[in-house]
This record gives sequence, C-alpha cells and structure tokens, in this order.
Amino acid sequence: MNDIIESREALRSLYGEPSEIVQKKCLDRLDRHCRAFIALSPFVVIASADAAGRTDASPRGGDPGFVLVPDDGTVVIPDWSGNRLIDTLENILANGQIGLLFLVPGVNETLRLNGRAVISTEAARLAALAVGGRQPKLALVVTVQEAFLHCAKSVMRAALWDPESRIPRDRLPSLGQMLADQIAEVDTEAAENLVQASIKRGLY
Repeated sequence: MNDIIESREALRSLYGEPSEIVQKKCLDRLDRHCRAFIALSPFVVIASADAAGRTDASPRGGDPGFVLVPDDGTVVIPDWSGNRLIDTLENILANGQIGLLFLVPGVNETLRLNGRAVISTEAARLAALAVGGRQPKLALVVTVQEAFLHCAKSVMRAALWDPESRIPRDRLPSLGQMLADQIAEVDTEAAENLVQASIKRGLY
C-alpha cells in the first residue's frame, strides 16, 4: 500500500530533522527543573509493555509531589488500590522498561521520563509515600534513563486547562451506565453500586 509509511527515511522526508536544541535537551538524569516539575505534578501516565510488546497506559494521581525523587537518577511512584487488573505491575515483571508523562495543571509543557522500573515493598519507601496514615501496598522505583521537557503545542491544541473547553459531565453517561452497556450480564444499578463501593473503600 503506497499510503503506509514503512521507513525512517520516508518519515524524515515529511518531518525533517529535529533542531540541535531538541536533540540536546534529552538528559540522562533529573536536573532542578525536572525535579521542580515532578514536585508540582499531581498526575502522571505510565506507559508499559509486556514481553510480547503489548502496550498499556495507566494514570496515577495524588497531591502535588506524590511522586518522590530521592536522587537525580530515581523516581518513586506509590501504587494505590485500583481495579486490581494490575496490568502495569505485570508488565514491569515481564519488561521493566516504562515511559512516564507528568502534567501540571495550568502548565502547557509536560515532562517525559523513560527508564527501568522495579517493584518494591521496602518498608522505608512505603512509609515515605504514606497518605493520612495509610501506606501503599508497593512502590514503583524507576531508574531514569532519559528525561526531557516536552513543548506546549499538544496541550495548547487541546485547550486542556481552559475552563471554557470543559465538557459538561452529562455529555457522557456515568461510568456505571457505560459498564452496563458494555457488559451484558451487568445492569446499570449493579454497575453503579460497584463503582460507588470502590470509591467508598477509599482513594488511598
């Protein structure tokens, strides 16, 4: 098929080469700007893949600074209870390479990290990640291989932080309603109860 790009040369013929600044901005450690960005970030997306290359992207959130930076080469992410699919954790067991995308509300730039993750239950780490006296079951300890700030264009195109761009919640059904439509054996009431019970068990 002539409309499928299959080579780097074909890609570069469309986009050209990155500028010298773009090529040099990728760090192999966290500098003071990266550390400050993470300290202000309440939200990160973790991209991972299993041994066969099947990919997954999973959000993590908390108060700004919920991801710890013990040194310039390491970040530590708490893993709080979720839907128990543990896709990210299983992927890390199979293939420790992950990518992280940090966002800060009101800031159009993002921070991207690539590195290698391990799963830790070290008591001191979990204690440092505690919220309201509760500790996560485990932590993801990521050794930083690449770190770089990403330009603002995508967030600006999305008008992500513009209040006028917010979509009224009733434009979509509730999660319970959508799950009921997607799972034949579950009715809306049961799905809504399941969602609310999960939330009531605690965010942490």
